[in-house]
Amino acid sequence: MNEAFSWMNLRFLLDGLWVTIQVSIVSIIFSMILGGIAGTVRFSNVPILSRIVGIVIDVIRNLPLLLIIFFTYFALPQIGIKLNIFWAAVAALTIFESAMLSEIFRAGLNAVPKGQTEAGMSSGLTYVQTLTMIIMPQAFKSMLPAILSQLISLIKDTSLAVIISLPELTHNAKIIYGQNTNYVIPMFIAVTLMYFVVCYLLSVVSSFLETSKYNY
Repeated sequence: MNEAFSWMNLRFLLDGLWVTIQVSIVSIIFSMILGGIAGTVRFSNVPILSRIVGIVIDVIRNLPLLLIIFFTYFALPQIGIKLNIFWAAVAALTIFESAMLSEIFRAGLNAVPKGQTEAGMSSGLTYVQTLTMIIMPQAFKSMLPAILSQLISLIKDTSLAVIISLPELTHNAKIIYGQNTNYVIPMFIAVTLMYFVVCYLLSVVSSFLETSKYNY
C-alpha cells in the first residue's frame, strides 16, 4: 500500500492534476466568452440570430460530452482541422460548457428588472451601453455562484478526456494501476481526494458568494 503512494507516483498524479486544471482554466475562459455572447444574443432577441443560436445551444446541451470529445479529436481531422489531444479536449469542453453557460448568462440577464433597461434608455444611453454598463454588472453578481458550480462540473468532466489519452489525473492514475493491479484502490483513493479538494474549495467559494449575494 505504501509503495503505491511513493513520491514518483504522487508526482505523476500531480502532473495529471495540473493538466486537468490547465484544461479547465483554458476551457472556462473560452466558454465564458462564447457563452456570454450566446446568452446575450438570446436575451436581446436579435431577429433570426437569436433563434438560430437557441437551436444550436439546445442541440449541444442534449448531446453527451463524450460524443463531442470524439467529434473534436476524430471527426475534425476529416475536414482538415487537426488538433492535438490538449486542444481537442479544450475544444470539446468549450463547446459543451458554452452552451451551459449561455443559459446561466441568459437567466442572469433576465433576472434584472426590466425597469433598469428602461431607466438606462430614458437617460440617453444606447441599448448596448445600457446592457454593458447597467444590466450586466447587476446580472453577473447573481450569476457568479452558478458559474462556479459549472466550473466544478467542468473539472470533473475533464476525466472523460481519458478516452483520447489526455494525460490528466484519471489517465495518469490508470497508467499507475495498470502497471500493478494492487495499486487500483490506492489510486482511486488518491484521485478521489485530489478531485474532492479542488472541487470542495470551489464549492466553498460558490457558497460564500451565494450567501454574500443576499447580504446586499
